[in-house]
Amino acid sequence: MKRIELNAYGVPEDVAVCAEVPDVGAPEVGEVVFDVIAFPINPADISFCRGGYRIKPPFPATPGAECVGRVSAAGAGVTHVKPGDLVINLQRENWAQRRRVKGADAIRVPTGVDLRQAAMLRINPPTALLLLTDIVDVPAGGGWVIQNVANSAVGRLVISIAKRRGLRTVNVVRRADVFDELKALGADVLLLDGPDLAARVKEATGGANIPLGLDAVSGAATARIAACVSDGGTVCTYGAMSGEGPQAMTVADLIYRGVTQTGFMLGRFLAKRSAAEIEKIYAELAAGLMDGTFSAPVDHVYAIEDIRAALIRAQEGGRDGKVLVAPNGPI
Repeated sequence: MKRIELNAYGVPEDVAVCAEVPDVGAPEVGEVVFDVIAFPINPADISFCRGGYRIKPPFPATPGAECVGRVSAAGAGVTHVKPGDLVINLQRENWAQRRRVKGADAIRVPTGVDLRQAAMLRINPPTALLLLTDIVDVPAGGGWVIQNVANSAVGRLVISIAKRRGLRTVNVVRRADVFDELKALGADVLLLDGPDLAARVKEATGGANIPLGLDAVSGAATARIAACVSDGGTVCTYGAMSGEGPQAMTVADLIYRGVTQTGFMLGRFLAKRSAAEIEKIYAELAAGLMDGTFSAPVDHVYAIEDIRAALIRAQEGGRDGKVLVAPNGPI
C-alpha cells in the first residue's frame, strides 16, 4: 500500500515522499476500511508539510485533511455504511491508498455524486455554510455579506450558498479577470481590494447595511473589511493568507462603531454539534453538489507517485482550481 509520509518538515515537495507501507488490515468492531479515490491538496496541508500547522504528529507523519473513498469492509456494529458506499472521512492522514477509521468518522455521500467534487466536500463547503449561518443572523431576502479572497474555494462557495439562502454578497478580489467567473456564480458586487474599499462598497451597495464581513487575509486587509461593515457589525477571520501578524482593526471601528471581531475554525464549530447534526450538514451539502448548486474548479489530478509534481502545482499562482491526487487510479 502506498502512503505519503514526512520524516521532517520543510519545503513540501522535498519532504513529502510516496512510501510503500503495510496494508491497514481488516476492520475491527466499529471500524470501516475504505479505498481512497481522491484527495485534494489544501493550503492547510501545505502548512502541515512546512511544520507551520497547529498539529504536529510524530514522524513519519501523513498529511491529508480530506478525501473521498469507497468502503471495502465494515466491522461488526457498523450499520450506517456498507461495502460499496462512498464516504468522506472526518479524520486526517488521508494521503494514502487505503484508510481504516472509526465507523462514526465515515460519512456516507450519495452514489452518483461527482467524485472530484466529493473529494473536496469535507472542509470548504461546511466552512462556507457555517460562516453564513453561525456567526451573524444575516436576514434572508436581501441581507448583505462582504468577503475578501472571493475567488478562493471557500469564497466561491460563499457566493453560491449565499445566493441559495437569499443573501447578497460584496466580493473583494485582487484581480479583475475573475469578475466574470464570480458573476456567473451569483456574485452581486465585485470590487478590487484597495485603500478606498469602504467608499466604493458604500457606493456600489447604495449604503446598504452589511452586518457580516468574512476575512481570509488577516493583517491590514482585516481593517479594510471592518471599515465596510455597518456599525455593530462583525468581522470573522478564518484565514491568514497574507502571512501578516495580528489582525489590524482601527480604534474607531472597535470603540466608536462597535465592530466585533471573531474567528472561525471548522472543527471547533462542528464540535458543538451532535453526530446526527453533522450528518445532516453533509447531506445538505452533498445535495448541493448533486443538483449543481455549487462546485469547485479542479486544476489537475495527479497519481500518488507524482506527489512532488502535485505539490509544486498546488503552490503555483494562476491555477484553474484545486489540485487533486487519485491514489488508486484515474477518476
